[in-house]
Amino acid sequence: MKKISICIVTHNNENNILSVLSCIYRHSKNFIFETFVVDSNSSDRTVELVRRHFPQVTLIPLPQNRGFGFGHNRVLNRIDSDFHVILNPDITFDTNIFDGLSSFLENNPDVAMVVPQILNTDGSVQALPRRIPKLKYLISGRLERFGRVFKKWRGEYTCSGKNFDKPVEIDFCSGCFIMIRTKIFKKLRGFDERFIMYFEDADLTRRAQCYGKTVLNPDFCATHAWERASAKRFKYLCIHVDSMVKYFKKWHSKGGAKFI
Repeated sequence: MKKISICIVTHNNENNILSVLSCIYRHSKNFIFETFVVDSNSSDRTVELVRRHFPQVTLIPLPQNRGFGFGHNRVLNRIDSDFHVILNPDITFDTNIFDGLSSFLENNPDVAMVVPQILNTDGSVQALPRRIPKLKYLISGRLERFGRVFKKWRGEYTCSGKNFDKPVEIDFCSGCFIMIRTKIFKKLRGFDERFIMYFEDADLTRRAQCYGKTVLNPDFCATHAWERASAKRFKYLCIHVDSMVKYFKKWHSKGGAKFI
């Protein structure tokens, strides 16, 4: 029977951690699985709630918050699965989605990584980036209300207007929900920990493409309560810009970053 490992990195997620864990344990059949919660020094009741309500979860409390990728990498030496799931604490779903996505990977050995269709809480499709980041795409997110060209660039970045009605290769898999072959995740040594937050998923996607396709499979859906923190708080905007600079420096040096 196939084995699946699931990792959630938390930081002050007491309002949604129980919901995602309930989804996991309610909709996990036909496979063996282990769930990890890596807590990045929460100051709320996240750790307490996990311990009380889901004692079967492997809880890894960290003494400080060193970022999304750092947290997910803490399980690299602990997992012994066929497929590994990278999951946000604000994700919910109502089907046996892990079984479906892992069966897709089993039936498509040329695929390294797969993501489901991500929906907003109102059921609409979430405009997550699907193209390789370019500078014009990233600034358009801030400026699209000021002109048609910015709106056009933003639409290109998010593949706006495209109807994804069957599995399709994509450039950029959002880190809110990824299933990757565990052996590939380990070969990649997980996320690049230089990215504290933002672009670590774009970077992981590009590196995973050395081992196979990265695919969106719309046959499976999950809901993401997306907060877009960088659009609301200056602190997260600064982190976003810092990660963007790191991303372009890294991939430009490899001859793979396009600025325009």
